[in-house]
Formats: sequence, C-alpha cells, structure tokens
Amino acid sequence: MIWSFDFAPFVGPGPFVAIALAAALVAGLGLALRRRGAALRAAALALLVLALAGPELRREGRETLPAVAVLVTDRSASQRLPGRESMTEDARRAMIDRLKALPGVEVREAIVDDRAETAGDGTRLFATLAETLADVPPDRVAGVIALTDGLVHDAPPTAAALGFDAPLHALIAGRPNEIDRRLAVVAAPRFGIVHKKQTLTFRVDDEGVPTPRPPALVTLKRDGVEIDRRRVSPDAPFSFEVEAPHAGEILFEAGVEPLPGDLTPLDDRAVVSLRGVRENLRVLLVSGEPHPGERAWRNLLKSDASVDLVHFTILRQPEKQDLVPVGELSLIAFPTRELFQERLDDFDLIVFDRYRKRGLLTFEYFRNVVDRVKRGGAVLVASGPDYADPEGLTETPLAEILPGTPAGAPLEEIFRPRPTTLGLRHPVTRDLADGGANPTWGRWLRLSPVAAAPDATTLLAGPDDRPLLLLARAGKGRVGLLASDQIWLWARGFDGGGPHGPLLRRLAHWLMQEPDLEEETLRLSSDGRALTVERRTLADRAGPVTLVDPTGGERRLDLARVEPGLWRTTVPADVRGLWRAADGALTALTHVGPADPLEFAELRSNETRLAPIAAATGGSVRRLAGTAGEALPLPRVVLRDGGGMSGAGWIGLRPSRAVVATGAESIALAAGLAAAALLIALLAAVWWREGR
Repeated sequence: MIWSFDFAPFVGPGPFVAIALAAALVAGLGLALRRRGAALRAAALALLVLALAGPELRREGRETLPAVAVLVTDRSASQRLPGRESMTEDARRAMIDRLKALPGVEVREAIVDDRAETAGDGTRLFATLAETLADVPPDRVAGVIALTDGLVHDAPPTAAALGFDAPLHALIAGRPNEIDRRLAVVAAPRFGIVHKKQTLTFRVDDEGVPTPRPPALVTLKRDGVEIDRRRVSPDAPFSFEVEAPHAGEILFEAGVEPLPGDLTPLDDRAVVSLRGVRENLRVLLVSGEPHPGERAWRNLLKSDASVDLVHFTILRQPEKQDLVPVGELSLIAFPTRELFQERLDDFDLIVFDRYRKRGLLTFEYFRNVVDRVKRGGAVLVASGPDYADPEGLTETPLAEILPGTPAGAPLEEIFRPRPTTLGLRHPVTRDLADGGANPTWGRWLRLSPVAAAPDATTLLAGPDDRPLLLLARAGKGRVGLLASDQIWLWARGFDGGGPHGPLLRRLAHWLMQEPDLEEETLRLSSDGRALTVERRTLADRAGPVTLVDPTGGERRLDLARVEPGLWRTTVPADVRGLWRAADGALTALTHVGPADPLEFAELRSNETRLAPIAAATGGSVRRLAGTAGEALPLPRVVLRDGGGMSGAGWIGLRPSRAVVATGAESIALAAGLAAAALLIALLAAVWWREGR
C-alpha cells in the first residue's frame, strides 16, 4: 500500500494563477501597510487559494509481477552425439525443479531443434530465445539458462543486442578433452561438363589431436561406387580429378578412416553434389533420299538449341552419269571418310533416315559405327520401304546391333500406332499426350514388318501387334528402330496429328543415355522436409526398398503404384545428411540439408563462443561433465537483486522489477478547506467594513 499527496485544481491553470496572484497582492499590501487584521486576511486568502488547488490524499495498491526465467535446451544435431543428449536431459529435469522452487518466478522452456522446418544451417539458439521472450517486458526477465554444447552460431556481439538486462548462464554438455576428425570440402564446382575432368579439393582436420599426425586413408565414391582412394596428410588440402559420366545430379562422397577415440564418424564424410551438363549434343542425320519425313526430322533437331545437327541428304548416287559438269552441280561430295572414320566419335547420335547402301559407305565404315555404339554411341534407324530392300542396312555389319530384322514386304495399310504393355511403362512412351492403352493419335499409312530381336523392347505397335518402335542396347551404347517413315503425318496434323515432337525428342535423349529416361531406375529426392523414393521399372511390380539414414538407421519401405511403370512413397526427412536407398539391384543417394553443413563444421564442445556474452550479462559458463565424462554437480539457483550473479556452486537470477497497480483510492481535501476559507473571508470582510 502506497500513500501520496496530489492536487486537482477546480479551475484551469490561467484563472488559478490569476486568483493566486491577486490574493498574494492583497495579502501583501495589507501586511505591508500594517492594516488591522491583515494577517488574518492573508491566512484566509491562502486557504482560499489552497482550496482552489484541490488537494487530494491518494492510496494505491501495487503488485510485483513474477520474474520470467528461460531454460533453453539445445537439441541440434551436435547435441545428439552419444552421451550429450542424455547428459542434457538429466540437467534439464533437475534445473526445471530448481527453477520452479523459486518464489515469484515463472519458468519458460525453449527448444532449439534443427529438424524443424524453419531451422536454418547451424544452431540458432538466440533466435529461439528471442521468440520465447517476444511477449515479455525486459524488466520481467530474470535470466536465461542454456543447456548446450556451446556450438552456437548466432551469439550476439553485445549484451545490448539481447534486449534485456539479466544474466545468461550456459551449462555445457560434453567432455573438455574431446578429439575429432573432420573431412571438409575446400573447393568444388557446382556444374561439370559431361566426360570432362573436374577438381574436388578436400582437407582432413584432426582437432584436439597431438602432433605428429599420421597420414589418413581417404576414399572417394561416385553415386555410391568407389572410384579412388589415397593416403593424405591431415590439415593439408588435397584434390581428386573426377569426371561427370552423365547429365543430371551426381553425388561424390569422400570418406576418411576413423581416428582412434574419435568423437563421432558423422563428420568423417563429405558430400559434393555436382550437376553434369552436356555440351551441345552432336547429331549426324543421313537421309538416303528425299521424302516428306526428312523435313520433320530436320525441323525437330534444328529446333533444339542443345543439338548441333549435321545433315546430309544423298541426292545423286556415285554411279549416276548425267554428263553435267561438276562445276555446275549445287552438291558437295559426301565426306564419308571424315564423318565415319576421322570424326565419328564426335557424334552422340547417328540417324539413318531411309538409307540404302549404294556404295557410299563401305562395310569398314559400318563396322566403325558398330564399334562406336558398343563404346557408348547411339544409332537410330528410321526406315521405310528401304528396310526390306536387298540394299538395306540389314545387309551391312550394322545388322549385328539392329533391334529387328525384316519380316516381309512393306504393308500399305492404314493403322493407328498404340503403346504396347511395356510401352505404357517405358519413360519414352509412358505419358505421351492423348496416349494410353487406347490413344487418339492420327493414323499412319505404311509399316515395314520386322521381327524383334530377343533383347529388344517394343514400345509401339502397328496392325496385328506388329512392332513399330523398338529399342535395344549394344555394349555400352543403344540402338533404336522406327519401322515406318510415316511420323511426318503427325507433324503435318494429318487425322488430328500426334505427339511427334515429344516422342522423337525422348527417343533421341534415351538413345544418348539421359538419366531422366532410364526405364529401370531408383531415385531418392528431397525437398528438405520429406524424402521421395521413386522406382521406375518395366516389371509388373516394384519390390521393397531399404532406406538408410545418415546415422546408419535402416527402414524397409513398400512402394505404391502411381501409374504404369512408376512406383513411389514419401517419408519425413528428419535427419540431415546423406541418405541411401537400395532394392538389391539399384542404389540411389540424396543429401538433405547443406552438403557441408555449418552444424558439423565443429563438433567438439567448447565454452569460448558463449563466454563473452555470458560475461557481459553477469552470467557464467560451466561444464556438466569432467574429463572422464563424469557428471559434475549442478549449480544452485538463487534470486539476487544486485551484486554478482554467479559463484562457486551457484548461479543467480534477477528478481522482477515490473510492478502493476491493483487499485487506487483518492480522498478529496478541498471541500472542508474551501468552506473554512469562505467563512474567514466573510469575517474579514465584515471586520474591514466595521473598521471603517
């Protein structure tokens, strides 16, 4: 209860001042002239002025608000190392009991967890603290007790940046003599040209290890397959020369052998995600004769900015004798030797469009093409009536790798192409527009009957289920056969047209081994919050997948069918690091979070990061365990208003300085004084009158 004296004038400031000055003047003159009754009149005037001032006696009830103590528990990745998590949890339970026993203290808990969707890279302890105290006035904050390993990445530079004047105490989990080996990425490109060399630079850091430090064995894997290993000196950068074997994402994983007594193996691995990028694809298109479909091929390949096209159309055969002078011919000689011997390896794809052998390409050149395919090249044959011709490609060494052989004369028959059972599952033809089991594509008018090779896959069929589009592998390369020259009808919109562009583009890219078009793949991807496991297969079903998280934990996943040939499931991405999925035949990798996370840049617990801010607030930093890992006694918690905030075996919190009024009462003194003043004034007036 607090008493106070105040004024509440009955008139405004101007009139009150005028009255007070007039009263003072009258009283002063009376006293100065020593008139009879002057003192009495002066007293009456003073009482009158006091009454007009409205004196009040006030009584207020006030209550001190509870102080707010915050217990911050760090549950980031570094805190989940063996021993630290249990040590921190034991300390948390004990500190909660001690804080709740303090009178006039409200306890708030805050959790720092890097698995939350909003978590950034590293431990953001002070960001979490600011959110917890967002609705608390600064004079109510008693202090902060942080249970952490000291690996905090957002410590403010000054105490003023905290926004409150209260001590911060840090209780550090982990032993003071820890040693740790870490593999760090020094430099790595984000993109790499396919089949070009790139340099990845790493460094092995042995922290807390006495010198001299022996060499360490480092292995390098590409997409889960080991490609190199070597012994390196710790603390010195070293490099691997690597190659991007294909377009798309490529994961390089470097690992170093563990150190005796190592704190954790989690940072013994480093991951580099490199995206393979193809240089412009080089395609050689050889048209054996002019025909309507030739322009469809040329327009499609020329419209793709990533394709460098070399196109030759054979208009004049070598045996043709028309007596036209060579200087008047608008033709160039077909550079057979240059294209099929000297520069053959420069081409990613060779397309034979209605080609017949007429002495231009020798068997040696066709043998070169076969060898190129087996080394990783690609050939596509777009046939017409030429395929069953005695001069056709099946009468050359190319027949060794072709996915189909002639099975009769060309059929001049109207039919609608349709996907086969495998075509509904294959990425090249699975989800073409207006497709499916009963497509509405435009009709074609001719088909070259072929018999599919045993290792060929038929994606499209014509009348009587005759093969129309066949694919096959040959060595490291691939071969395709389109048993009709009628796809140009789709390009012209005949009978409604069809997806000639997407089909031919996918076909060309499958032949050139684009990973996105592989029919048998296992994929693992993440958006940071969830992992998606996807299996593409031509089989009737997809088997279970084993998913391994960065800590080595395994789980068995059953995939659900999404559409023909595609199976998928999704699980939470609750741990950052490298994840691995395998189904016995295929393996897929993905990395959740930054490839070189700040959280793992240092894993040894330390007191130095929080020591400056703790000292600036009057707080302290002390450990929860000794060098042997034994638990140290927890400090007592006391409330102190002033003086030091920590000592041997204790830590202090500040009492609340926030006060709230619970009630108020005013007793007006003006009424009685005004009546007395008026009475005295009247008496004085009478006396003055009588005195005359």
